[in-house]
Amino acid sequence: MSIDKKYDVAVIGAGPAGMMAAISAGKSGANVVLIEKNQSAGKKLLLTGGGRCNLANAEFDLRKLIANYGKSGTFLFHSFSEFGPKEVMEFFNGLGIKTKLENNGRMFPKSDKAQDVLNVLIKWLDESDVETMYDSKVVDIEKENGEIAKIVLGNGDNIVAKNYVIATGGKSYSGTGSTGDGYEWAAVLGHKINELSPELAPIKVQEAWIKDLAGISLKRAQISILQNNKKMVSVCGELLFTHFGVSGPAILNISGDIGKLLKNGPVEILLDLLSRTEFAVLEKMILAEFTKNPNRILKNCLNDFVPEGLALAVANVVGINPSKTVNDITKEERRHLVSAMKNFKLAVAGLLSIESGMITGGGVELSEIDHKTMRSKIVSNLFFAGEIVNVHGPTGGFNLLQCWSTGMLAGKSAANRKPLTKYNKCD
Repeated sequence: MSIDKKYDVAVIGAGPAGMMAAISAGKSGANVVLIEKNQSAGKKLLLTGGGRCNLANAEFDLRKLIANYGKSGTFLFHSFSEFGPKEVMEFFNGLGIKTKLENNGRMFPKSDKAQDVLNVLIKWLDESDVETMYDSKVVDIEKENGEIAKIVLGNGDNIVAKNYVIATGGKSYSGTGSTGDGYEWAAVLGHKINELSPELAPIKVQEAWIKDLAGISLKRAQISILQNNKKMVSVCGELLFTHFGVSGPAILNISGDIGKLLKNGPVEILLDLLSRTEFAVLEKMILAEFTKNPNRILKNCLNDFVPEGLALAVANVVGINPSKTVNDITKEERRHLVSAMKNFKLAVAGLLSIESGMITGGGVELSEIDHKTMRSKIVSNLFFAGEIVNVHGPTGGFNLLQCWSTGMLAGKSAANRKPLTKYNKCD
């Protein structure tokens, strides 16, 4: 027999955005329920920052912060104005989570433990009088007269609320519960869903020998993305070779661009393995090394310039026996070696699946959401928060920051939302 349970605000999804929305609504005085299909909250949160939880990015200049989110960044202007990096830091400090800043403004808990962050959020949910319903899957959302009338759980119970927040995340890491349910509900309720794609995803390449480079990293590689021999994207940063291709922060941040380019034809990655050394300078350095040690084996000599496994790959790409002594290397071969180090080319085979991306690109159309409240412009008692909306940032804490910020705004707005006023025309 089904049971009707009534609340002021019902939040679906106990990830970072959902927990923050529930806390915000609860602190605003609303009677709140947080519904999660997993048996516990924050499963994906525990994976962030390699288990250390990159809480946010400490870019305190609002305009510079927004620029990290591309053309869609202006949508976040209001939410960041109310709850940006400074407020996030103060919020967690106030809960007893001391924070620290690392390179590029990345904010972490001093303990380096995502579990500590989750623990204080769960405690704060309780102190905000939020009712949590775990192991509760939403199977249907019913709409009447332009509003959500109720949501139906897998056990047959109905959740009836004045307002609802969908904060179900994307489709990445489905084992954490992010299976894209929220997109389906939003579409059924009348929202446009922009095409979903893997974002911050590793790249597969066609070269089979790439597996021999797995584990090798470059702290500062110049990375150019080519299509039809034209440079389309160029960045400099950390890169990691994997058994299937390339990953690392610099690659992850441009993976979305690579995915879009692939729709128009083949794409190549061009790596400058020694970005701080000009071609002519590198050529002189190698010549000097060859002259100084004429009987040295080539691969051992190249190890002075690039990592060992990569030195072997450079020699093989050029087609020179890596065991050859440098005294036997011709001037032309030497130039080819320098060229290979400055223009190390890989053919892109594709991106890993949406599940493998750190976040999911696409999502609920921004023009259908009020950026000042996170309220749907289509369903009057519906709000959105977090990754489900079509705005995303690079690695470095930007996406968790977006979750905290939009979650805080959505929860507060849902708790304080007043029914739309209807005016009758006077005759």
